[in-house]
Amino acid sequence: MTVLDLPFIETDLKLAADPRSWERGVEYFSARAAEVLMVRNGTVYARVAGSGAEAYRVEVWAEGGRVHGRCTCPVGNQGVFCKHCVATALTYLDGRPGAGQTGQDIRAYLEAQDKDALIDLVMDRLPWDDDLRRSLKLQAACHGRSAPDVDAYRKAIADATAVPAGGRVAYLEVPRFVQRIAAVVDGVEDLLASGYAAEAVGLIEDAVARCQEAAGRLDDSDGRMGEMLHRLGTLHHAACAAARPDPADLARRLFRMELRDAFGVFAGVPEVYGEILGSEGLAVYGRQVEARWSKLAALAPGDDPARRYRRNRYRLTSMMESLARRSGDVGRLAEVMSRDLASPDRFLRLARAYQRAGRPDEALRWALRGLDAFPEAPRSALEAFVADEYHRRGRHDEAMAVMWRQFQRDPDLRTYARLKEHADRAGQWPRWRPKALRAVEAAVSDAMRRPRGAPGPPPDRSVLVEIYLWEDDVQSAWAEAHLGGCSESLWMRLAALREADHPADAAAIYRKRIEPLVALANNRAYAEAAALLGKLKALLARLGRRGEFDAFLADLRAAHRRKRNFIAMTGEL
Repeated sequence: MTVLDLPFIETDLKLAADPRSWERGVEYFSARAAEVLMVRNGTVYARVAGSGAEAYRVEVWAEGGRVHGRCTCPVGNQGVFCKHCVATALTYLDGRPGAGQTGQDIRAYLEAQDKDALIDLVMDRLPWDDDLRRSLKLQAACHGRSAPDVDAYRKAIADATAVPAGGRVAYLEVPRFVQRIAAVVDGVEDLLASGYAAEAVGLIEDAVARCQEAAGRLDDSDGRMGEMLHRLGTLHHAACAAARPDPADLARRLFRMELRDAFGVFAGVPEVYGEILGSEGLAVYGRQVEARWSKLAALAPGDDPARRYRRNRYRLTSMMESLARRSGDVGRLAEVMSRDLASPDRFLRLARAYQRAGRPDEALRWALRGLDAFPEAPRSALEAFVADEYHRRGRHDEAMAVMWRQFQRDPDLRTYARLKEHADRAGQWPRWRPKALRAVEAAVSDAMRRPRGAPGPPPDRSVLVEIYLWEDDVQSAWAEAHLGGCSESLWMRLAALREADHPADAAAIYRKRIEPLVALANNRAYAEAAALLGKLKALLARLGRRGEFDAFLADLRAAHRRKRNFIAMTGEL
C-alpha cells in the first residue's frame, strides 16, 4: 500500500481537528513524535510520544468521506480527533520510514513460516507483552477445553480491576486501567458469543462488583469507568436473555445488586428485566423491595427532605416506582410517590405522572396541593405547571394570578420574562407590562433606601436596565443607568450598544473601566485593558479628540511603567 491508497489529504485533517489540536499536531509532527507502525485494512497504526514519559497508541482511517481517529490519550479517548491523530496522519502522508509498512508485508512473511516457528514467535513475546498474554489466556480459557475455564476468567477480572492496596489510580493512568478491564470484558463477550451465556452472567456480575469497588479509588473525571459499567450492564442483560437463569434466583441477585448500585448499572430492574424475570421473578423481586419499603415512614410537608437519602430510601423508592410503572397503574405509582411529600418538587412529580397518564384534573389537584403545602418555599416550577394547566382550560386570569404572585415574590428579569410569556398566551401583556414595571420600580426604590453599610451589594437600578435591554429599549436602559447606576457588565453592554450613535457616551464608559483593570496586575486584565484602549482610541478619533487619547495613554503608561507586560501590550497604540 502506498501513501496515495488512503483517501484523505491534509485539508481533511484540518476539517477533522479543532484549530488547537491541528496546531499542536503540526508541532508534534515537526518534532517527529509520531512513529507509524503499520498500515492495515485502510487504518494507519502509530505510536506517538506524549508530553511526558507516556506514549499513546493511535489509529487513523477514512470512512464516509471523513477522517476518523482513535487515541489512548485522555482527549482521544473521548472520540476527539486529537493532536496525536493529526501528527500520525501527517507522518503517514509525509511518507516517513514505517509509513509504507503494510499488514500484507508481515502476513506474507508469517504465511511462509511453519506452525512451530509461529508458536515460538508468539511464546517468545508473551513474557513482555501484557495485552497479548491476557488476550491469549482468555482465548485459551474459552476454547482450550471441553468447557470454559471460569476460574481463569475470574482471575483475569480480579487482576484487571486490582488497585494497589491503599493507593489510587491517577487521572492520566485511568485510560490504561480501563483498557485493561475492557480487554477482559471483550473476552467475556466472546464467551457469550460462543454459547456460554450462563457462565458469562456470573462473570459479568463479578466484574460489575469489582469495577464499582475500584471506581472509588480512581480519578475518573472523564467518566471512563462509568462507561465501562454501562457496557457491563448492557452485556449482563444480553447474557441473561440468552441464559434464562432461574427467575427467582435472578430476581434476588438483581435486588441485592440494585440496592447497592451507585452507578445505575441495574437501575429500573422491573422495566429492564421484566420480560426475562417473568411473573415469578417479578413477584420475588417485588416482595423483597416491599419488605424493606414498608419499614420506611412517610415524609410529609415540613419533614426534612434530606431524610429521603437515608437508609437506602432513595434507591428503594426508585425500585418501587419502577415496579409501579411496569404495572401501568398510575394510581399505584402515585401511592408510591405520595410517601415522600417533603418538598415542592415531589408534588410536581405526582402532577406530571397524572398528566402523562392523561388525567389532567388529578394533575392540577396535586399541583395545587403543593402550592398550599409550601406557601413560602421556592416553587417556581410548580407555579408554572399550575399556570399551564389553567391556560389549557381557558382560565387565563387564574393563570396570571399565579404568575403575578411569583413575580411579586422576586421581581427581576427572569420572573418578568416568565410573566410576559404567560400574559402573551392570554393576550394580556399590554395590560400587565405597566403594572410589572411599577412593581420593579417600587422594589428598586425600596432597595435604594437601604441604610449604608447594610449587607449585600450596593443597591442600583440594574434590574430595570436588564429589563429594558431585554426589550431592546436601549434609551430607557441608558436613562435608568444614569439615574441610579448599574453593574459593571451592564455599563459595558450599554457602551457597546451606544458606540455607533453616541461615541462620546461609550468612550466615557471605556475610559472609566481601564484604570481599575490595569490595577488588577494580571495578564488577562492587561489584555482586556489594551482592547478597551483600542476602542477608546477609535472613538476619540471619530470625535476629533485624538490628542486627548494620546495624553491619556501616556499618563497611563507612565503611572504603570513597572508593569512590563502591560507596557508591551500597549506598545502599538
